[in-house]
Amino acid sequence: MARRKACGFLQTVGMTDMKQFIVIVLTVLTALSSVWANLGDGGERIDDSYGNLIERHLLDDGTVTTLYHKDRYLYTVVFAEGRSVLEKYSHVTGTDLSEKEIAKFLKANAGRTATWMPDKKAKERGFKRSDQKAEATYGKVDDRPTLTVRELRESTPEIKN
Repeated sequence: MARRKACGFLQTVGMTDMKQFIVIVLTVLTALSSVWANLGDGGERIDDSYGNLIERHLLDDGTVTTLYHKDRYLYTVVFAEGRSVLEKYSHVTGTDLSEKEIAKFLKANAGRTATWMPDKKAKERGFKRSDQKAEATYGKVDDRPTLTVRELRESTPEIKN
């Protein structure tokens, strides 16, 4: 009988350790998900993620274009109705983004369940999100190699590269 109590105690300790482990894992995942901002996020989260605000312009159509600088990247974000609807990523130096960097930025804009697929119909190197809610292109913008990710919704204003 003493043995059963010991086993019960060990099972309780094991469950407590497992619960603590799960809480720690969830906390870490939540913290990591907040490191990257992405399409649909508001200005506060974008500001926290993308570093120093360099420029902000209110356009005639009501959208706001912002330019951020953090580490070796420039981030251009277009906000419509307070939400990010277009984001551009490039190196400060104007050099090409690596495959790993492109994959990282696409993943940050994939949402929880979507994935990115090459878009063979695009003129430039293009990508379509599996949920059909966003597209991306990689090419020269203002003579700078840039990954542009934009939301595809009827309510999103048409935004030129």
